[in-house]
Amino acid sequence: MGFVVFLAVLAILVVYAVGIYNGLVKLRESVKQAWSNIDVLLVQRHDELPKLVETCKRYMQYEQETLERVMKARASVFQAAGSGDVAALGAAESTLRAGLGRLFAVVENYPQLKADESFRHLQARITQLEESIADRRELYNASVNLNNVRIQQFPDVVVARMFNFEKAALLEFTDEHKSDVDMKALFD
Repeated sequence: MGFVVFLAVLAILVVYAVGIYNGLVKLRESVKQAWSNIDVLLVQRHDELPKLVETCKRYMQYEQETLERVMKARASVFQAAGSGDVAALGAAESTLRAGLGRLFAVVENYPQLKADESFRHLQARITQLEESIADRRELYNASVNLNNVRIQQFPDVVVARMFNFEKAALLEFTDEHKSDVDMKALFD
């Protein structure tokens, strides 16, 4: 009788541990999926930025430095996203967003460019992608938070350590990106 009880308790513990393991796997895959969703949007924006820069070049002969900054920042974002380095991506995103902010501010000095249909379409598309990236970043960080909390809670922490579940990194932007935009500096 005692042996049967022991086997029943053992079976319950095994089923419970399998349930925990499956829940942790689901969370880990949710983080990967959220990252993949961000990556898709980053690639789309990566493809749109050269078109925007080329459109601007036709009008902005004296703004090469601004255009080059945007393209360098674009390359940094693509490299960080490709390597999966979340911290580097956050810093590169901050640089790119600042460059785009400066570019869109400088465009105000070029009425013909502002009126160009191609430019307006690209500007709207990039703005839409920026908003989508922000939304996906929020979902990614929520998935990361759920994963990180769960692998630290008891009894999940026992299973997480047994099977090497690791914390995921939040996608955060630098402090300068989170602060208010200095509009005067954009026009200097």
